[in-house]
Amino acid sequence: MDLFKYTMGMIDKAIGASKTRTVRKNGGELLDPMQKYLTVGEYHVDARDATPDDRPFTLTVYKDDQGVLHQALSPESTDILAPEYDRKFIPELNRFKAFRSRKTGRRYVVEDYLRRFVADVKREIREGEDSVNISVITDTHFKNVDSLDFYGWNGLMHVREFSYLDELGLLDLKCHLGDWIDGSDAGLISESELMKLRDSFRSARVPYLMIKGNHDENDKFDEHHDLKASFPEKEFEKIMWPDMYKQPRIHYISRQHGVAWFDFGHVRVISLNTSDIPYRLDEKGQKKHDVKITLGVREDQIQELIEILQQSSGKQIVLMSHANPINRKGGNALKYNGRSLHELLVAFNQKEKGRMHSSKDVPPEFRLTNDFDFTGVEDARIIAYFCGHRHVEDQYRINGIQYILFNCSALMGPNHQLTTKYNKNLNREIDHQNEFAGYIVNIDLKKRRIKVFGYGAASRRRMFLI
Repeated sequence: MDLFKYTMGMIDKAIGASKTRTVRKNGGELLDPMQKYLTVGEYHVDARDATPDDRPFTLTVYKDDQGVLHQALSPESTDILAPEYDRKFIPELNRFKAFRSRKTGRRYVVEDYLRRFVADVKREIREGEDSVNISVITDTHFKNVDSLDFYGWNGLMHVREFSYLDELGLLDLKCHLGDWIDGSDAGLISESELMKLRDSFRSARVPYLMIKGNHDENDKFDEHHDLKASFPEKEFEKIMWPDMYKQPRIHYISRQHGVAWFDFGHVRVISLNTSDIPYRLDEKGQKKHDVKITLGVREDQIQELIEILQQSSGKQIVLMSHANPINRKGGNALKYNGRSLHELLVAFNQKEKGRMHSSKDVPPEFRLTNDFDFTGVEDARIIAYFCGHRHVEDQYRINGIQYILFNCSALMGPNHQLTTKYNKNLNREIDHQNEFAGYIVNIDLKKRRIKVFGYGAASRRRMFLI
C-alpha cells in the first residue's frame, strides 16, 4: 500500500503540477489540484496540492455503497482516524465539490478567500474612534435540499462561512437582515433550520442583530400546501431572539418586536422589523395575513423607535430592517406604513414635533396614532438605512437619508424564474466565488463616509458620503 500510495501520488502531482493555487486569478472558480485524484486509494498531499494551510495530509479516495466517489483529508501528524475534511464527486458538475470541514461545516478555500478579503478591507479603512465595522449578510434562504444551483443547504453553509469573519479581528457588530430560511419546508423542518442558523450565527466575540424577514414565518409552505398555519404564533421570535436580547451590550425597550440598538462611540445602530404582522387565523386555521407578501410596521414598534430616537442626542444613527420602507421614487415599499416610517425619520432629522396618522383605508391593526417630539434632541441625525429583501444591490438618497440595499447570499442560478436580473447577470454557480455574498460596512464619522465592501456576488466597494 505504501508503494501504491506514494507512486500514485507522484504521478498525479506530475499531471497537475501547474495548479498550485486554490482560486483562479481570472474570476473565481474555487478549484484545487486534488480534483485529479479519481482512483480509489491513499495519497500523500501537501502545499503543492493547495491543502489547508499548506499542511501535509493523507488523501483517501473511496466509494460509498452507491458507488459515489468521495475524498477525505486526514492530517499525517495524527493517529486520529476520522478525516478533518471531506467531499463527494457530483456527476452533474463532473467534479468533486469543495472540501468542507467536518468540525465547522466551512470550506477551507472560502476561509482563505475571506482572510484575503478582510486583509484588503483593513488596508482601506481608518482604525480608531468613530470608525465602526459591521458585517452584513441577508436572504440566505436555507432550504432542506442539496441544490447545486438554487436555494438549499448552501444557505446554512453561507452563514457558517460568514461567521468566520468574527475570528479575524475587525468587526464591531454583525447583522443578518432576514429571510434566514426559504419558508418552503414543513413546519418542524423549518424550525430545525432556524435553530441551526441561530447556532451558526450567534457569537461570543462580536455583538449581533438577528432581523426577521418576510419568509421567516414559513408562509411559503402554507401557500403551496393549502394547510393550517405551519408555524405557531411568534415561532421565529421564540427561536431567534432570546439569545440576541441576552447580550450584555444590547439595548432595548422591550423584547417583543425585534427593535434593539447598539452604541459604538457616536454611532448608534438600530434594528427594525418590517414583518411586523399580526397573527390571525380564520375558521380553517389558516393565516389571514400571508407575511411573505404583507410587509409592514405597526404602532407599538413605532412607539419604541420614537422613544429610542428621543434619547439619541449626540448620535449618528443607522437603521436596519429586512425590507426598504420606501422605494427610490419615495413611494411606499411596504404594504403598511413604509412611507410613514420614512417621514418619521425625516421629522427626527428636522427636530420636529407632531403626531402620526394613518389613512382611513388602513385596517385598524395597522393604524398609527403616535405622538413624537424631537425638539430636545441635539447633535443627532439618521444617516443611513440598510436593508435586503430585493435580491439586488441598490442605493438612493431621499431627504438626506442614504438607503443601501444588499444582495442576497442565497445562490440564485441564472435559469430560475425567481432569480433577479441582477443575479442572472452574475451567472452564479456552486463552489464559485459568486455562489455566496456578504459585506463589511465601515462607518467613519471623522471622514464623513460609509464604505461598503462586498465579497462573492457583491460589488467590491461602494462609497457614500455622510
